[in-house]
Amino acid sequence: MAHVELRKLRKLYGKTVAVDGVDLDIGKGEFMTFLGPSGCGKTTTLRMIAGLIEPTEGEISVGGKLLSSPGTKVVPPEKRNMGMVFQSYAVWPHMTVFENVAFPLRNLKKSKEEIGKRVRAALELVKLDGLEDRYPSNLSGGQQQRVALARAMAIEPDILLFDEPLSNLDAKLREEMRFELKEIQRRIGVTSIYVTHDQAEAMAISDRIAVMSHGQIKQIGKPREIYDSPEDPFTAEFIGLANFFPGKATSEKTVCLAGREELEIDGCRELNMGADVILSIRPHNIKIYKEVNKTRNELQGIVEKGAYLGDKVDYRVRVGDSILRIQTPPGEVFTEGTKVCLHLPAEKISVISAARA
Repeated sequence: MAHVELRKLRKLYGKTVAVDGVDLDIGKGEFMTFLGPSGCGKTTTLRMIAGLIEPTEGEISVGGKLLSSPGTKVVPPEKRNMGMVFQSYAVWPHMTVFENVAFPLRNLKKSKEEIGKRVRAALELVKLDGLEDRYPSNLSGGQQQRVALARAMAIEPDILLFDEPLSNLDAKLREEMRFELKEIQRRIGVTSIYVTHDQAEAMAISDRIAVMSHGQIKQIGKPREIYDSPEDPFTAEFIGLANFFPGKATSEKTVCLAGREELEIDGCRELNMGADVILSIRPHNIKIYKEVNKTRNELQGIVEKGAYLGDKVDYRVRVGDSILRIQTPPGEVFTEGTKVCLHLPAEKISVISAARA
């Protein structure tokens, strides 16, 4: 278990910037997730931590030990005491489960007794005890991923690294493995860094999430903070669904929308009078009614479309020149063309000060 520090980390491929000035501290025993779309730099960052890619600039330290820095000798991957679980499992088909898990321990010249002890402990932890003599061809995809996890844990690493480890599993198994991974990580207490493009996965397993785009970290926070209080439009759109409103601050707690309605904001940072801002609110946080309630933060609109999705109904409502997305329980029905009143709770509105990208 170790503390990880990344300082001004950059990676260039020619003139292409893959990672652009990443600064991050990951605490001992923390489960940190790099979340973002393909090409955002999350896997490159993970592989630089692992020592598989050399940074162009910046420093990487683990447990106070400098692993990589300009002008210094880079510590090779095999001397970083990190376990890594890959997307493709990377288990050897000609080896049994026991031999796969024992492989890195033999490379470390551990004794036969020590190898047996560690392999059995790792297999028990991932619920594969009793399958030591099976070959990968006789295992399910989920079991093969457990073998890869056991192999990574058997070396008793300071850091566990996960590179989209569940993406090759079917949806149901992927959901089950999320909780098992988190439970295992809690039991062993090892610092873990996880890479995924799956928002639900990140929300379910992480202590904190670093949302990445174009090689940069856009926001760092606990899952609920990231979801409820996004700090920029990319984060708001990438983590779930969001509606956006451009406006101008008319006080520390109010925003005027396109010169018309004024919305009251609660629970966010104070606004600068006259500042151009972007407001964001999740579709399920907007309340929709057939009658005007004459309360603050009401907008009038017309239902243009509605889609029944089983556990909810997804509406598109026109408000002036904008289309808002609103999600309601399935029992609430509003037909197309219905005039409706929308209530935007002040405490559910997030303020984004930057212009929308």
